[in-house]
Order: sequence, then C-alpha cells, then structure tokens
Amino acid sequence: MFQAVQQPSTMNSVLINAVLSSSPDYDMLFESLSWQSDSWPGTERVEALTAFIEGLGPLLIETDTTPFSAAKVTSIKDQIDSLVLTRCLPLLCKISAEAGEGTRCRESTAAACRLLSVCFPLCDRAVPGQVALSVLQSLQPSEEEDPGRLNVEVASEVMAALIPSLSADEKLTLTILSSALSCIKTLPDALVSKITVRLLLTVLKCCSGERLSSILKVIVDDLSSWHSSDRTPVVTERALLCFTALSDHLLKPHSLPASCSCDPDPRLSLQFWRMVQDGLTHRDSVSRKRALYLLKMCVALSEEKREDCPLYPSEEEDMLFKWASNRSKLLREFWEDYALVMETLEENQIHVVRPVLNRIDTLIQTTVNNNQVSDQGFFHPSWLLCVYQRMFHSENKSLMREGVFHLLELQVLQQPAFALAFSQFIVGPFMNVLSETSLFQRSLGQGVGDCPEIGAKLQIFMVTFFSSLPSEHRGRIFLQMIQQLCTKHWCAAPLLFLSQAISKLPPSPMLAVDGLTALREVLHSTMITHQVLLRGAAQCFLLNSALCLTEVSAVTLDDVFSFLTHFRADESLCRGTQMWNQTCTWLLDNECSFKPRLMGGDCTGAATKKETVRDYVQSEMHTYLRVPASTGHTERLPDFREADKLARAILLCVDLERNQLGAEFGNTLESLLSPLLDTLSRVSTNMYLPLRKSDKSLQLLLRLFQLGGTPSCQEAGEEQVDNVMLAMERLIFKLVDPIQEFILRRLLGELQELVDVERAELYLCVLRQLVVMYKSTPQHHSNIQQNYFPKLINNSLKVLQEPHQQINSVANQVGRAVAMASLATVCGLGEQEVIDMQSETISALKSLNDYFYSPVSTSCQRQSSLGNFNQWLQKPQTGDGSSDGALQGRLLQDWGRIAASFLRDQWICLSFLIKAVGIPESIEVSRASETLQAALGCSVEALALLPSDLVLPALTFMETVLPQLLLDEEAQCVEAVNLSWDLVQGLSTNAHDFWPALKGFVSMAFHHKLLELTHTSAPTLLCTLKQIASELMELSQSKSGVFGVLIQHCCHTWLPTGGGSSHTGFSSVFSHINIISEACVYGPVFRRDQRLIQDVQTYVEQLGEECSANVAVTSDNRDDQLPRTCVLAFLSRLDSSNQQHERLMEELVMDLLKRDNDISKSKVRYYSNSLQHRVKNRAWQTMLLLLPKLREEFVATLLHHVFEAGFCSNHASVKYLIEWMMILILVRYPQHMDSFWVCFNRDHEKTKTSICTFLSVLVHLNVIIPTLEDEDTHLRKALDIILQWCFNHNFSVRLYALLALKRVWSLVGVRAEAVWGALSTVIKACLNQAEAMQSTGNANKNWTRIQEHFFFGAFHPIRDYSVETIFLTFPSLSELADDEWIPLWKFEKLSCFNESPSSLLRNPAPDLSQLQPGDWIQQDKGEENKEERWAEVQKKITPWRLGIQEQEPELQLVPQQRAARVGKQHGALLVVASLIDKPTNLGGLCRTCEIFGASTLVLDNLRHVSDKNFQALSVSSELWLPLLEVKPLELTDFLQVKKSEGYCIVGVEQTANSQSLQDYQFPEKTLLLLGNEREGIPANLLQMFDVCVEIPQQGVTRSLNVHVSAALLIWEYTRQHLTSAEVDSKPEN
Repeated sequence: MFQAVQQPSTMNSVLINAVLSSSPDYDMLFESLSWQSDSWPGTERVEALTAFIEGLGPLLIETDTTPFSAAKVTSIKDQIDSLVLTRCLPLLCKISAEAGEGTRCRESTAAACRLLSVCFPLCDRAVPGQVALSVLQSLQPSEEEDPGRLNVEVASEVMAALIPSLSADEKLTLTILSSALSCIKTLPDALVSKITVRLLLTVLKCCSGERLSSILKVIVDDLSSWHSSDRTPVVTERALLCFTALSDHLLKPHSLPASCSCDPDPRLSLQFWRMVQDGLTHRDSVSRKRALYLLKMCVALSEEKREDCPLYPSEEEDMLFKWASNRSKLLREFWEDYALVMETLEENQIHVVRPVLNRIDTLIQTTVNNNQVSDQGFFHPSWLLCVYQRMFHSENKSLMREGVFHLLELQVLQQPAFALAFSQFIVGPFMNVLSETSLFQRSLGQGVGDCPEIGAKLQIFMVTFFSSLPSEHRGRIFLQMIQQLCTKHWCAAPLLFLSQAISKLPPSPMLAVDGLTALREVLHSTMITHQVLLRGAAQCFLLNSALCLTEVSAVTLDDVFSFLTHFRADESLCRGTQMWNQTCTWLLDNECSFKPRLMGGDCTGAATKKETVRDYVQSEMHTYLRVPASTGHTERLPDFREADKLARAILLCVDLERNQLGAEFGNTLESLLSPLLDTLSRVSTNMYLPLRKSDKSLQLLLRLFQLGGTPSCQEAGEEQVDNVMLAMERLIFKLVDPIQEFILRRLLGELQELVDVERAELYLCVLRQLVVMYKSTPQHHSNIQQNYFPKLINNSLKVLQEPHQQINSVANQVGRAVAMASLATVCGLGEQEVIDMQSETISALKSLNDYFYSPVSTSCQRQSSLGNFNQWLQKPQTGDGSSDGALQGRLLQDWGRIAASFLRDQWICLSFLIKAVGIPESIEVSRASETLQAALGCSVEALALLPSDLVLPALTFMETVLPQLLLDEEAQCVEAVNLSWDLVQGLSTNAHDFWPALKGFVSMAFHHKLLELTHTSAPTLLCTLKQIASELMELSQSKSGVFGVLIQHCCHTWLPTGGGSSHTGFSSVFSHINIISEACVYGPVFRRDQRLIQDVQTYVEQLGEECSANVAVTSDNRDDQLPRTCVLAFLSRLDSSNQQHERLMEELVMDLLKRDNDISKSKVRYYSNSLQHRVKNRAWQTMLLLLPKLREEFVATLLHHVFEAGFCSNHASVKYLIEWMMILILVRYPQHMDSFWVCFNRDHEKTKTSICTFLSVLVHLNVIIPTLEDEDTHLRKALDIILQWCFNHNFSVRLYALLALKRVWSLVGVRAEAVWGALSTVIKACLNQAEAMQSTGNANKNWTRIQEHFFFGAFHPIRDYSVETIFLTFPSLSELADDEWIPLWKFEKLSCFNESPSSLLRNPAPDLSQLQPGDWIQQDKGEENKEERWAEVQKKITPWRLGIQEQEPELQLVPQQRAARVGKQHGALLVVASLIDKPTNLGGLCRTCEIFGASTLVLDNLRHVSDKNFQALSVSSELWLPLLEVKPLELTDFLQVKKSEGYCIVGVEQTANSQSLQDYQFPEKTLLLLGNEREGIPANLLQMFDVCVEIPQQGVTRSLNVHVSAALLIWEYTRQHLTSAEVDSKPEN
C-alpha cells in the first residue's frame, strides 16, 4: 500500500493515546471535546474527538484487561450514540444549509464523516441503520424544503462513512444500491460522478465473493436495461461513467479465481457493446474517452485470459465483440489500430489525422478478409461505422470532408453483405452529413462550372451501393433515403447533387406508390425556398430517377399523372424539353404495363384489363366533366390542380401518339378533346349547363394553352410542336364565338358574389389567351375589337360610375372589382400591341381616360389629389343572407388582396392610357402640366399603398410621366425617384418581389430622357441619379445581379441592338461614364457560400439542354461577370469612325488609367487575387481590347502613361498585360520606338526590378523589328542596353536580360561577326555563361523555367490577340483565381457581341490554350516512406498498450526533515504524478513543486529519482521535497482516502463542465492529478474529480506538455494563496 503522509490528525492520535494511558476522567474528557448541538465546531476539535473515540475503541472490547466495567462501557456507548444523533447529524445539516462548496464546508464535512466512521462500529447496532434510512431520503428528489434534509454532496459522504458498518445487512445494502442507481438517473450531471464514486465503489469495496458478484450483476443489469429502454446521449454518458468506475471490478486484469466465476462479464452483453459504440460517437469528448477505455480493457482482458469469448456460439446474430485465443495476434493488432484511429480523430489538425487514415483501410481489409474466411466474423462492420460517424461529427470541416470522401471511395461496399450492413448508416448519419453545404465547394484544381469532386464521387457511390445491395432490400432502403430528404431542410447544392447522383442509378424497380409520395414530399417541403434554376434542375433529376426506378406494375396511370402534376412547367417538366420527351418515351415503353385501376364501385379486383394512356385520358376526361347538378348555393371555383393534371395527361398522350403516327395526330387530338369541345360549344346557349361544368371546361382549356406552349429558346422540334398547337387552335377557332359570348355575358353583370372575383380572373385569362391566339386571324380579331371590347369597356365604366351606396353590398363591390379587372385586361392587351390603335376599342378607352381624370363627385370615397386615381374598394357587408355565410366569411378574409388588385388594375389602365392617348383632350393645355404633376403625385402615393408585388404598373406609369415633367417640376421628380428607390431597397430581402421592382425602377429612373439630363438642365435630378447608380453598385457587392440590370438597360439605351443610336441618345453616356468604367472593373469578391451557389448555377447552365431546367426556367442572368461581359459587348460595337464613340473610348481609357494609377500609388499593400489586384487586371484587359480602335494621336499621349505603369510594382498578370500593350503599340506605331529606348535611361536604383517589364518587351523584339526602318541601328541599340543589365546586381534582372540577349542576338544572325566585331565576343561569352548555369543548381532551374514560360515561349503578341486570350487564357496561365476567367460561352450568349477582324473572339492558334497553368513550374514530389508499424504516426499518439509500465518495489522515502532544517515551508497542495512516466517531465515537475512549496509530489516509482534524465532537470530539488510512491493501480483507493480527508480532487481536462483556470478559486487542501503524456487522465479516474480545470487556448494545437500544464496550475494555486496570505497578514487599522 501507499505510505501515509504525516498529517495533523497523526499528532492528535499521539497526544490522545498519551492522555488515555494516564487513566483520565473519560466523561469530563468526552464533554470537553464535544460541542453544543447548535454550534459549528472547528475542524481541529472534531479531529481531536475522532482521535479520542478511536483510542477508546480497543478499551471498550470486553477482555480480561479492559479498564471499564460493563456499566461504564454501556455509558460510553450511549454517549457515542448521542454524539452521532445530537451532534454529528445537526452539524451536517448546518453544513448542508450553507450555500456553495467552500473550504470550510468541505473540511468540516470530511472531519464529521471521519468521526462518524469511527463512531459507527462502537454504536448500538440499530443506530447506523437508522441514520442510513434517514440520509437515504436526502438522496431522493423532493420539491419540499426540509430543514433537516442534507444536500446530496454531504449525504453521499455520510453514506460512504456508513456503508462499512452496514455491509453485513444485505437488505439495507441493496436499498442503498437501489437508491444510488436511482440518483444516477435523476440527479444533475455534476453530482452523478460523486454518487458513483462515494456510494457504488464503497459498496463494492465492502463486499467480496458471491455477494460482490451478485451486486455487480444488479448494477450491470440495471444500467443495461436503462440504456436499452432509453438510448439517448444523456443515458449513454451516465452509463459509461458507471461502467468505467466499475471497470476494475468487472474487467480485472488478472485471472479470476474459480469462486468468482459467477461475476458478470460485460463482454458477453450486446447492450454493453451498443453502449460502447454510442459512446465512441458521442458528442462529449469525455464519454468518447470512457468508451474507448472500456474497449481497451476488454481487449486486454480477452488477451490475458487466453480463452474464446463467448465460450460457446452465441444465438444472437449481432454479437458485436468476439475473441478467439488462436487468433490473438490478429485481433490484438486490429483493436490496436482501431484505438489508434479513434484517439487520433480527437485531434483538430488535419495534418495530424491524415497519416493515420490509412489505418482505416487496414481495419476494413482485416474485416473483409476475416468475414470471407470465417462464417462468424470477429469484426462486426458497425465498428467501422463508428469511425466514420466520429469523423462526420468532427468540429474540423476538413476532417469531416476526409471522412465523407473516404466512405464514398469504400470498395468494400461492392460486397452485398457489407452494403446491407452499412445501409442504415448510409440512409441515416451519412445522409445527415451530406446536407453540409461546405462539402460541395470546388476542390483544388477545379475550374468554375466543374462538377464538385464530391458530386462526381457521389454518382459513382450511389450506383455501386445500390447495385451491390441484395435486390430484395433495394426498394426499402431507397425509400428510406428519399424519406430522409424530407426530415430536414436541405440547402440547394447538397440536394441538387444528391438528386443527380440518384438519377444515375441504373433502371430497377424500386419505387411504388409510397416512393412517389415520398418524392412528392421532397418537392413540396424541402426545395421550396431554393433558387429557381437549382430547384428546377433538382426536379429534373428527381423526375428522371422516378422514371428509371418506378416499379410500373405497382402503380396506376393515375398515380403517375398525379405525381407529374407536382413538377412545374416553368421549372422542369416543360413541353418540348428533353425531360418532356423522355417522359413520353417512358409512357410509351411501359404502356399497358401499369397496374389496373379499380373502376367505379368494383371492389373485387376484377378489373384486370390493361389500360393504355389514351384509355386513361378519355376516362379521366369524362370523369372530369361529370359534375352534379347545381344546388343553387354559392360555389367556389373548382380546384385548378384537376385541370392541370388532365391537361398534362392530354398533351403527353398527343405527343406520345404523334411520335407513333407521325403527321396523323390531328384526329387523335380531336377525339381526345371531343367531350371538352362539346361542352364549350354549349356554354353560351344551354342555360341548364351547370356552372361548375362550364368553369371546369374553361380551366382545362386555359391549362391546355398554358402547358402546350414551348420555351422561346427551344429550336429543335419547334415545327412539330407548332403543329400540335396549331391543330388545337383550329379546333378552338370553331368555338371562339360561344366562348366569348359566355364570358362577356358573365362579365356584364352576372358576377356578384365574393367567389366570383376569382371566377372573373379565370374568364379574363381565357379571354386574353383567345385574343392572343387569333391575333393573326383578321375576322375574329376585328370582331372583338369592334364589338366585344367596346361593349365590355362601356359596361365596366358604367359600373364604376354608379353612385356609391350608403351600405356597401357584396354585389356592388364585387361588380366594381370585376369591372376594373376587365378594363385592365383590355389595356394589358393594348400594351402587348394586340389591339389596333385605330379600333373602336381605343375610342371606348378614351372614355375610361376621361373617367380617371374627372373630379370625384361623391365624398364617401377617400379624396385623392386628382380625379378617380387610387380609389379603394370598401369592405362589403354580408348581412343580406343571400349566400352561404360561412363561405363568404372565409372569402372576406382575403378582401385586402382583392382591394389591392383593384388598385393595381387602375394603374395598369393608367400606364397604358398615358402612352396610348395621353391626358384627356378635355383638359386645357395650360393645366396639362399641373395634371401630370398631380398624376405623378398619385403614382408615388400608390407605391406606398400597393403590396410590393403589385407596384410594377405604378412604376411603368412614372416611366412615361417623369420625362414630361423634368424641366418644370424637377423637385417632384427627384422626390418620386427617391421614394421609388427607397421602396426597391426595402425589398432587397424579398427575392420574389425585388427583381421585377428593380427592373421597373431602372427603366423608370434611367429612362433615356433622364439619362440625357445635364448639370445645367436638371442638376439636382442628375446628382440624384448618380447617387442611386452608386448605391446600386454598392448593393450589387452583396446581391449578385443588381448591377447587371442597370448596365444592360443603359447599354441598350445608348446603343440599341436593333440599330444605331441617335446622336442625342448616345451623348448622354458622357454624363454617366462612371457606370461604364465601373462595369469594366466590376466583380465583387464573394464569401465562400455565395461563391458556391454561383459555381453550382454555372455548373447547371453548362449542362445545357441535357438539364431541362435550362430550357424551362426563364430566370434572369445574375452572374457577377454579366456587367463586364455586357459592357465589353457594348464596347465591341463602338465605331472608331464615329466621333462620339471615339471620344467615349478615349475618356474611358483615361479613367481606367487613373484607377490603375490610384491603386499603384496608394499606401495600402495588396496581395495576389485581392480586389485591388483584380481591378488593375480588369482595367488593363479592357484597354487592351480597345487598343485597335484608338486614334494614333491619342495613343501617342497614352504611351507615356503605359510606360509609367510599367515602372510600378505589379502582379504578374497585370505585368503581362502592360508588356503586351507596349508591344502592340510599338508594332502599330513604330515611330514611338525612341520613346521606348528612353525608358532605359532612368536611374537604375529607382527602377529596381521594374526594368524587367521593358526587358520582356525586348524578348519579343522579333515581332517589332520588321516594322522599323533601320533595323540594324535598333538591334545595336537593343544589344547595348541589354548588355548593361546583364551585369546588374539583382538576379531576376540579370535573368530577364540574358533571355532578351539570347532572343535579340538570334535576330542578328550570321552578320554578327562582320558588323559587331568585338561586341559579338562579349555577347557570346554572356550567353555561354547563361547556358553554363546547368551546373549551378537552382540557377539552371530558373534559366530553364523562364525560357519555357508561356509569355516568352508559346505566346505570340500578334497572332494570339483575341478575346479568348485576354479574358480566359492569360488569366488562367498567370495564376489568377478561376472566378476571374471569363469563358467564351458567356460572350457567345450575348447576341450583341461584335466580333471584328481586328478583335477575334476565339484564338486562331491553339498553342496557347493547350498549356496548363503552372506548366513551367517544377513540381518536386517525394514518395512517402511507409516504414515500420507506427512510423507515420505523430509521437504524441502511440499504441495504447505501450503506456503501462511494470510495477517496481517501493523505495525508502527521502526524509522531509531535511527541508525543515533549512526553514523550507510547504503548502497544502498535493501533486499526483503517478501517471507520468517520462523522467524528464518528472524532473522538471519536481523542481516546479519544490520552488512553489507543494506539500508532496506523488510518483509511481521512487526509482525515477536516480535517473540521470530526472536529475538533469530536478537539480537536486528532490532532496527538499517530500516524495510519495503510489502505483497507478492504487490511485483509486488513494484518491478515495484523500477525499475523506477533505481534499478537493482537481484534474486538467476539457469536459462539458470544465472551469477556466482564470476563474477557478483553488481550495487550500487541493490534490492536483496529472495525466499521462499520451493518453491524459484514464477514463476510470475521471469520475473521481471534484472539478475539472481547463487552460484557455488561442491556438490550433490541442494540448500543452504535461509539465507546462502542471506548472501553470501550481503557480495559479500559489498566487491565489500568497495573495490571501498577504491580505490576512496586513494589520488592521
């Protein structure tokens, strides 16, 4: 056993024994040492009384030598009973009442419990049991406050003192055990470890043999049952704590004696291993540590016992742990590797973890080999899943990514058994981790628009996994995977690539009706908030999956078409797209194979007739139009989804049969539509036709036209698609009159109920569709314009002009809403130029115009500043009982929306009328401006009144009115523009409404008339527009696409694509040249998450028509490169012969040069690919594009600025562009060659390495020299200059000069000797020296690299001048970030890009584009050495089995009197280093403890003291510090004793409840337990701590050296107690 440290209590014992030996008055001594029952005695008094009673103990035993009579013995025992009940228990209650765990409470509790432990053996037998039952009540949860109740901490200490005296009472022991187990389940986390250590371990310590085994079995069964019934993280955490604490009893390292064969063996428990696996993947690091500790202990025990586990074959198929004595080495190595991997995954640094990841492959291969050889595999696959789950839960995203990639490449999943074993993990934790968006970032080396690496791997993985699964399980597992997509919100990128991976699965019958239902839920719940294009692409992939994986015989055609209705036509399933054609083909291939429907009342299943698509459509058509007779009550409009489903089925059927029959599909269409055509032919004549039937027929007609159209961008097959729609139009042409008559009749007064508002919307949509359809048919077109529309307009106007009633009836207000909606429809058709401006319709609309501008004749309407603008509908009263009150009440809740639509419809009319007919002729000319002013005010007011999604008509009206008021009412125009801009800014978080409003605002505020304003005509408005343009650009930094809207509008305004611009229109560009120059250098640097979405959108776009979403979605281009490509297309169309165009180019170039110069001269240092670097690069790219169009005179002035830029410090990409610019200028205008030579005359010290720019130009002198008149003179000049720089002190300059010398000298040729004479000798010597660099290491590498560099090798300045080289090839080769590369397809997408002979789009020569970035950089790659077993692992983590050293015999303690002799004082800090095994750490720790006055240093072996490494760091401090030897196996008992002595056990460990070192106050009696260098503190000791302290860290490295950690804590303890001692020693004033 460990040797005791001398304590004050030892001195008490000596004194008491001396007193007792003198036969004192025991009663008086007893009384003097006791205390009053209501007082709190000092610790010394309690300890003295303890020593006294302990000394009395032997004297009270009845022997021949006892000094007491029987009566005296009984008296003393009664006094002891009274002491327990009247002194100790009240004292403990008083301690419990104190708040907190102060030093006084802790020491008093320890002293009182020691006293109790001495008293109980001498008490009456009933007293311990009585006290135990009383204290146990304190351990049970109670809401009532009881003054006599002990707190849990005190109660657990009392019970620990009681248990040894109660060990003989089996019933009471079991009661205590049950209470302890109950506390573990119910008490707060902080108290669980205290209960476990003080109660469970004490109970076990007091038992032995079969009784110990039975108690262990009770504990194990209880914990296992608890975990089985409630498998939550909290239960796992607490159960693991208990098992770890019990591990020394359950998993003894030595062979068990035969008498203990009944001890429970956790290794045989399936629930135990499930608990361990849950612990290995737990979120709490301490729980993971405990689980791994238990696993190690089980392996060690299995190896030591040398017997199979289980001994007999288990009936349980899922036995998670097995051991075979004949395969001990293989099993040991497997679990060593496993433990190493799990320990290493605790690291946060990926470079520490990555070398160990190959061990996972070893584990997998071992598992596979074992399962192939043996029927009963020793390694269950679930252990591998724990490794992956641990990686998925890592805080380090890189480690999570490594785990995902490793699993995706797992070859073992090709085996059916492993695929099935992994299946629940795949559809559970793996699917959860795939929802992490950051996994889908582009990998290093991938370009913009590439499929992310994980996306490509996921496709291969899904195919491998599902192909390997046993066929009978595929459908179930695939359904679980789809259902998993509905359980949480998935971001757009993960869902897109997961859907794409699923779509790559080979055709297989895996989906039935429940599968289609699950996919439908994904469409509705998961992706509803995604970006439109990404949502559409995901829909396409999911639909493709459904077509390939649906088990046709398990679903009916009705199931299929119901499923198809959930794919939006404007996002994915659009007619004419590849997805639509694929659906047609699938229906055709599987026709007559679908599950038959049970028709009508047939419940017998007799309907076995196979149903074709045509049969289904015809049946559904009859069912759809079969409606019950009208009841006379109000009916809402039928659900549009029914019409949508049937319309899509009809169109698919027609296209399907058209593909079969070719041109003979006309009769097919007519026969399918026959019931519909029949109903439509009778809508206006059959008065008994139910309203619901006519509504449904019109809904179906409308959806047929809406779904039948094809995207405008679709070219392939357009003629065939038109044939189908033309055939349908021909059928409908015959019914135009009855349909129009029915609609007109209904609109002219029959719609009077609230439900009729949405009915009117249906009628007007059908009417609009019909008018557009027969636009090219003069007869019908003229008829509706001359007859129907005027009648509709006049009637609607009459309704609006009716005097307002006192009580607003439903009929009155609904009539007004329908009237205004009808007028808005007519005006909307006029806006589309469907209506002839000379028709009767326009004449009738003039009356409407008069109505709007006429004064209001009644006061019940809210007065407006002008006529009938901004009128509101009043909420109607519904007390007339004319209709279903409940339905009307529900509809009235939507009245606000109806009123808003009424106001919106007014502005649709007004915006058309102001353009078509202007203000009414009745208004005097003198009041025209005043009227327009009032109208503008009303439109501004409407912006505040209308919902955000309905403001567009008001902005359109303002677009027409503003230019007419510019000069007279500038202030009001400014106000209107500002208010409109505030509205648009307020919508920036509402994507649905923001973009339409932004477009409308830009069209209004940047109207060509407003752009033409000057500082003299409207200075305030011009400043306002410039400010708004600036704010738009600023907004675009965070919201991609905003600036694109502005620049597209402006470029089209200044230079329309349809033809040339007017002189005045283009001239306005000079007032807003900042917009052009900003667009040239535009391109914000986005966050990674923003960049990810843009990359994914680019990837989807590059899929082209393969992904139907690209055809179906008509979304705006919000690419952040759009402003640049748009303005570059604009610049490409400028004509150098046009003076204004010429002026714009020159001003733009000067502005860009200024931007470049400002950045160069700024003191802010910028790094590669920073925003400043990118702006400079974009500026020079633009100037390079414009160079061929610039005048010679302007280039002469420009050249000086180009040379100055060359002397600035630039990044490589900018430097190449400047050099290219110089070369092109000198080639075009060789007369400036002398100016170029002057650049070399600058002071060498000032030019520094920037002279390399000009030397690079000379490398391309072969391109310039043919344009010069006197070639020899310039060659000599070049050689003279180059030779000077060949001897520069800077290596880079010399290198460039030598390359230039080599190239220029090659131009001289054979004339060299005769013409240059001695100079040729010098040049040859220089070149020979350069070539001789091959023997000088790095110099040769650099010489080789510079010659192979693309700018000096493959690049030709004239041949390679193209848009491709400037904007794609050069950026990629000069190491610019790939989001700076502009692919050519972005230019080709712009129809307005002008390719000229001087500025080609594509590079004619492929040489440059075939190079790869960094081709010239030498890559030094070394092979990783894979040596012995642990070589590649960081030394901090080594095999766990190597950490235990053999126990040595105890050595003599160093006498501590030696320290006292020199006056050395010791504190109360006890430092326990029994787990540390490195002598260097122990030596340094010994020195630290001695310096700061620790009371004792505890070592595992005192022989460390004689180690020379120990002595080298301890420098004799071991001579002055008390040392104690405690073996690691004895630590549990040692810590228990120290707890009972009042020590606070402190450990350095990061746990959920750790306290920061800077905040923790150390008690005086502190025991500091230090962990092992490799493994830290063993899991079985963690529960012994009273507190865990962690050292705050700022860096990435996970932990400090153990000696450093200890020194920090020892100093902090010393500092706190030095400070308190100084405060206590200060004299009182």
